[in-house]
Amino acid sequence: MTTSDLSPEASPQRPAPDAQAFIDMQASPEFQDLRRRLRVFVFPLTAFFLAWYMLYVLLATYASDFMATKVWGNINLGIILGLGQFVSTFVITAIYVRFANRDLDPRAAAIRDELEGPLK
Repeated sequence: MTTSDLSPEASPQRPAPDAQAFIDMQASPEFQDLRRRLRVFVFPLTAFFLAWYMLYVLLATYASDFMATKVWGNINLGIILGLGQFVSTFVITAIYVRFANRDLDPRAAAIRDELEGPLK
């Protein structure tokens, strides 16, 4: 990408909708469906991650003997579960990106096209 690709002259223009158009779009069934799909996906996944993180913190705080259980050499359950926090973060991110690319982005693009019109 070059700087000329970022200049206003090089980018396609869309008409700017007025405030009422945004309000009308927010009330539309398409926009409500997009919000519902986002919430149905994000809230449970967030709750899962927070519960998993809280479990790790509680185990580290109150079950130190369990977390100190040797698995292999100097590797214990605490280290494995701690690294699992990083792994689960990357997995959740990948799942969300896949969901957004497959389900949310096409719907959002359709809403934008309806609101602002096609690219000129």
